[in-house]
Amino acid sequence: MTTLPGLDGWTVRGCTLRDVPAILAITRAGDIAALGEPDWSEDEIVETLTAPAEDPAVDTWLAAGPDGEPVAWAYVDNPQRGPRDNVELYGWPGRGEPAYGPLLELALVRAAERARRNGFERGVLRAGTLASETALVAVLVAHGFSFVKRHARMTRPLGGDERAPEGFDIRPVRPDELPRFHEVLESAFADTPDFQPTPYADWRTALDSLPSISWDEWFVALAGGEIVGVLQSADQALERGEGWVKNLAVLRGHRKTGIGGALLRTAFAAYAAKGRATAGLGVDLTNPTGAYHLYTGVGMRVVFAADVYERALVV
Repeated sequence: MTTLPGLDGWTVRGCTLRDVPAILAITRAGDIAALGEPDWSEDEIVETLTAPAEDPAVDTWLAAGPDGEPVAWAYVDNPQRGPRDNVELYGWPGRGEPAYGPLLELALVRAAERARRNGFERGVLRAGTLASETALVAVLVAHGFSFVKRHARMTRPLGGDERAPEGFDIRPVRPDELPRFHEVLESAFADTPDFQPTPYADWRTALDSLPSISWDEWFVALAGGEIVGVLQSADQALERGEGWVKNLAVLRGHRKTGIGGALLRTAFAAYAAKGRATAGLGVDLTNPTGAYHLYTGVGMRVVFAADVYERALVV
């Protein structure tokens, strides 16, 4: 534990799994203030702290005020070990905001170190925030960050009568098909602006570190006996009774044939059969594949949007 630079009486330290309750309390307080409901789950915190490319002792920070109570949390994230890092900052409303600047400065230093370690002469640090989080936006701008784009979180209710569509060859993925599953993900996302390749070995290591995986919610779509579309679910939203679509990918030559929508409806049916109340996902609103319109076409709506800011790093 060390003094948090620039704040008298404040301290900061790296995180461990023992800090999960404190971190969850901070994120949920912030979510409720900004969104009206909690968005983070305990499993998501654990997943963040135990990710393969993460060293929580130096890549995460828990800040405490003069009374010793943890009120702010931040972490940098770079699963592809590429030149671009991401930083997330959370503060207890009305208490944690003073830590934003000092924590961001720690993140800038650490992101530059990681880029240098990974062999890059230059790097980028990105940060996400809601437009309503004016205190955080002001800190980002003051530290040289500029607006890049907007992401949206989307959801739709599940009535329990959802059914997988007919006329498509869709089924859960088999263990021996995971290399092809990964290949389709990489190929389909390669034409998006922010694509960073992830080697299969790194992808599998990340999967193996997850607290749980519902493999029966991972689907493949076949055409001519070949996998041409995939849907990857995540267990991160189970605590709030939500099925979560982590990735949806269809190879370029098979888009606009209904496969993407069919994969989504198949997943919705699987979620509903398990008693989930909603289905959710995140979407980059600048995605050139038309993903947003696909999602609205299957009944999803925007719950909230988050803005992305970035700053170039000289390492």
